[in-house]
Amino acid sequence: MYDVFGSIRGLLKIDSVSIDNNIFRLHYKATMFILVAFSLLVTQKQYFGDPIDCIVEGVDPGIMDTYCWIHSTFTIPSLVGAEVGVEVPHPGISNPAINGPDDQHETKHHKYYQWVTLFLYLQAIMFYVPRYLWKIWEGGKVKNLVMELNSPIVDDDAKRDRKTMLVNYFSQNLHNHNFYAFRFFTCEVLNFVNVVGQIYFTDRFLGYEFTTYGTRVIQFSEMELGRRNDPMDEVFPKVAKCTFHKYGASGSIERHDGLCVLPLNIFNEKIYIFLWFWFIIVAVVSGVGLLYRLATFTPAFRQILLRTRSRLASSDNVEAISRKCQIGDWFVLYQLAKNMDPLIYKEFITDLANKLQGKGPL
Repeated sequence: MYDVFGSIRGLLKIDSVSIDNNIFRLHYKATMFILVAFSLLVTQKQYFGDPIDCIVEGVDPGIMDTYCWIHSTFTIPSLVGAEVGVEVPHPGISNPAINGPDDQHETKHHKYYQWVTLFLYLQAIMFYVPRYLWKIWEGGKVKNLVMELNSPIVDDDAKRDRKTMLVNYFSQNLHNHNFYAFRFFTCEVLNFVNVVGQIYFTDRFLGYEFTTYGTRVIQFSEMELGRRNDPMDEVFPKVAKCTFHKYGASGSIERHDGLCVLPLNIFNEKIYIFLWFWFIIVAVVSGVGLLYRLATFTPAFRQILLRTRSRLASSDNVEAISRKCQIGDWFVLYQLAKNMDPLIYKEFITDLANKLQGKGPL
């Protein structure tokens, strides 16, 4: 039984080959998981809960709820900061006796909440696109080159044969890996462009309120209790108005103003304040990653990185290889270092250095 489980663990280890880096995984694993989880949460509340409740006289509540959910609700931005219970009944809701009719104020309609679930899901897909492209372009190259050398328990004859094949491959294909590496670098740029683009599209989606949303929430948390003007009430109102028109008994058109409670916005406001900080963090980390990538175009920096990855190998051998390698060759060697067993990789580096320096057969 122990041998069976050991074999399974060995197979899992062999199959698990890393073809990217932690910053890359921050996009297609962490961010994608967060967006899908939020999408499922909103879906559960939207389709299996009660996303809107409207109060109005003269109209069936079910009809009013459906109508206002489909046609959107509205608030008055200029009244969001008004004193609740004195000037207005709720933030952004006018009191006709004090504030005058709604049509005397600039109104803001809220239609986005119908599409939050789909928008979050589409964002999750966009964060996976660079990973999808890289998997296609990579084509299993690293896995084929590793050839099960990521396990410390390898038969000596098999290990020697695979190392020889790997050394011969590199010596024969030296300077032929630049296109492979630049494809990965392109995906890294796509990751950065995508997260910045998602900030912009989220801003458009929320009526150009997202880019300053986080800073306004921070400022709100630092204000005195009596002077607070919650920016979340502007973007995600919990109570909004909805106007319904219908024919009266005499055939004239009657107007019915209803107050609509939007409990779903309690979740939406928390989701988007988290996403504001998360997108900023991911964008900054991705930007730093691109600066790091630019630095790898310097041969001296590449040599330092390869020496760091090849801890057990001789620094002279690493230097000899670095002098011969272009950035694509270095990138493949760096990928192999992440996946191969350190002792086997040290032997591979030694054999490759000897091969490149013409020191005779392995």
